[in-house]
Amino acid sequence: MNTATSLEVHDLTVHYQHRPVLWGIDFVLPEAERVAIVGPNGAGKSTLLKAILGLVPLASGAVSLFGAPLKDKRSLIAYVPQRSEVDWDFPINVYDVVLMGRQGRLPFYRRVGTADHERAQQALEQVGMIDYRKRQISQLSGGQQQRVFIARALAQDASIYILDEPFAGVDAATEKAIAELFSQLQKQRKTVIAVHHDLQTVPEYFSWCLLLNLRLIAAGQVSDVFTAANLQKTYGGRLGVLTDMAERLRKQEWRERAE
Repeated sequence: MNTATSLEVHDLTVHYQHRPVLWGIDFVLPEAERVAIVGPNGAGKSTLLKAILGLVPLASGAVSLFGAPLKDKRSLIAYVPQRSEVDWDFPINVYDVVLMGRQGRLPFYRRVGTADHERAQQALEQVGMIDYRKRQISQLSGGQQQRVFIARALAQDASIYILDEPFAGVDAATEKAIAELFSQLQKQRKTVIAVHHDLQTVPEYFSWCLLLNLRLIAAGQVSDVFTAANLQKTYGGRLGVLTDMAERLRKQEWRERAE
């Protein structure tokens, strides 16, 4: 079990136009976990990511990385936004997008060097996109675009990777490739945090889980907190089509108790 801490969030509250979007969020995340943020639409999942990144103002609370304030450790985070937030018509090719991940690490007086170009190429190879390096990003499929932005994050050599819906709108091959990449990053002692909607794959793709619905419902190892009872608390009357999933989890819990 991990003992080192990568991220601490204490009493985090976010308001939009005086309406609470997140309320009193409090958790401590161990290092080297694959973390799913799970909850219904409007639960504040993307807002939580942006609050952790310092992209939205906090009404209260604090965020620390590796025991230090966010402002002192910001360079240790790489962020992959939702695909809908990216201007895919911007005239730039795949390689230059990924190289941007290196530029953000450099002081203003340093230009991109040989080592930076090599790391950008390695990142493209990691996601299987090296053959597309001269392609305009507008010419890529949704899955390919997602791989490119993940490669840009990899090029940053961060310690924490934060991704907003990385599996949304991608093909099955890309989904499996991203899940395998998460496992590789965990083995490298990296932390991965991702908003995720497919409850069926949470136990397969992630080791840790945050269940969120404006407030934090539960946080911990998937085997401990991803339960039928916590899902019901998280989704409530909106569980709907997730009923079968909850029933399978109940049966699994019963079997584990019997053993």
